[in-house]
Amino acid sequence: MSTYTIIAGLIFLAATFGYLNARFLRLPTTIGLMLITLLYTVAVLGLSYFDDTLLRAEAELIQQIDFERVLMDYMLSFLLFAGALHTNFGELKKQGGPIIAFATLGVVTSTLLIGTGTYYLLQVLGAPVHFLYCLLFGAVISPTDPIAVLGILKQARAPKQLETKIVGESLFNDGVGVVLFLTLYRIAESPGEAISAVGILTLFGREVFGGLLLGLGIGWVTYKLLKSIDDFSTEIIITLAAVMGGTVVAQQFHLSAPLAMVAAGLAIGNDRVRSRAMSEVTELYVDKFWELIDILLNAVLFVLIGMEMLVLTFSGNYLLAGLLAIPIVLLSRHASLWLPVQVFAKRLNFVPHTHTIITWGGLRGGISIALALSLAEGMNREMFLVMTYVVVVFSILVQGLTIERVVRRLLPAA
Repeated sequence: MSTYTIIAGLIFLAATFGYLNARFLRLPTTIGLMLITLLYTVAVLGLSYFDDTLLRAEAELIQQIDFERVLMDYMLSFLLFAGALHTNFGELKKQGGPIIAFATLGVVTSTLLIGTGTYYLLQVLGAPVHFLYCLLFGAVISPTDPIAVLGILKQARAPKQLETKIVGESLFNDGVGVVLFLTLYRIAESPGEAISAVGILTLFGREVFGGLLLGLGIGWVTYKLLKSIDDFSTEIIITLAAVMGGTVVAQQFHLSAPLAMVAAGLAIGNDRVRSRAMSEVTELYVDKFWELIDILLNAVLFVLIGMEMLVLTFSGNYLLAGLLAIPIVLLSRHASLWLPVQVFAKRLNFVPHTHTIITWGGLRGGISIALALSLAEGMNREMFLVMTYVVVVFSILVQGLTIERVVRRLLPAA
């Protein structure tokens, strides 16, 4: 199957499922696409008992797509840049303290808590796993997914400062989570090698701070180029080149491409930069272009997530472990946010029940599945992949569908 055929098939499915959602279900796009794709996949599996032609075609399509590479190397940079470009930098700056704490201390603490809880859970279920592999699962599932969060929060109507905290955290914590995962993965794949704490901190620091500095540099160069001309079509191409070129540079120098694109998007999307570098016409076209990119890639991504079910190895034990992991993940996130919330709550006048809403609004998505797919076979890959999938589906369908109701119940005046 050619690359063009694969892309055409995915866009056809995204368009079809998107139409069905807009016409009949009218759910937030990410939730609607995920739900319809899952129902479609279940129907295909059911039909396969009578005629497996469609199942074989769908399975061939999914098996030829390297989900991890497609998302992490190609799609993620575009999606994060688009999300950051449309984020209010002024509001983000005001909430910078808690956002940084959530995205760093929160992710590390959550990884440790989920890893520990999963370790003992699997022992109880009679499937003991090395503690380090459980920590890897913690790193896989701890980052909230900005792609899922951004799409759903637009319709949840949460107070602006609360929405900024959740969106800001999700933009940064996936980059931190990916770096943490890569660090733990490097330790796990070389169990006999002595890796010093300095070496770990150096790797972590280079990926995180190097990625942020690269992104700011890309933002500055792009700003200078946009400011020097007034031609909206060329300026759109410049922003596209910034994302694609910046991702290549980050990958070549082993820096965090996700964090680089977040920093670049925030730098270019800053109101002050916009007013100086872009005319009103350019600003309109740049925003619409990246909004379209965001919608298209989101649609394809959530169709892919739903169809991944076709290639998973489901078993009773794996599904049970995944279901029991859901409360562990939620409780660990709640506990990991406790200290940052206590530190910043009075100083920044948090809205009531911030802790609970941020916990429930932290959705997991494609990034977690991509990281789980990158696990080696010897790291209990199949089990952790199914567990991750179960948590992601619960997160998007249950948490995503109820977050607006939770906001309305806890903040009736919002």
